[in-house]
Amino acid sequence: MTTASRSRRAAPRSTPLENLVTTALDDMKAVDVRVLNVRGLTDIADTFVIASGNSDRHVRSIADRVIQNAKAAGFRTRGLEGTRDSEWVLVDLDDVIVHVMLPRTREFYGLERLWEGGGASAATARAATPARRKAKAGATKARGGAKPGASARAPRPRSH
Repeated sequence: MTTASRSRRAAPRSTPLENLVTTALDDMKAVDVRVLNVRGLTDIADTFVIASGNSDRHVRSIADRVIQNAKAAGFRTRGLEGTRDSEWVLVDLDDVIVHVMLPRTREFYGLERLWEGGGASAATARAATPARRKAKAGATKARGGAKPGASARAPRPRSH
């Protein structure tokens, strides 16, 4: 009788680039830094690093420091997005993608929920659906109680 052996994945270790990024975030006092292992979930990167800044200027400064440190260490920046408004700045360092956001933007998009547990985001969407239906029904009553399927538009005047 032969037993099948299961291959166990070793816990992923931090790469030098991940360490460089987290050090830069720490130096710039980034808030609520999360490092997400997305290997096997997407081909675009191995790691997402998500952090928050206290203001748009802080977000931009954090992203700039990450880029400076990466260049100084010989890593190439593949892309940079969002510096104009600085609510969400994305720095693409190939295997590591850094998202620096304002707290309200981070809460709205919920990248951690999206990438850490698909089941949690699906349950949230299902739970929100009945509330949307109630809100829509309330809006219909406020417009004058139009029946479902009835047009809420006024008829167009006919030209003679």
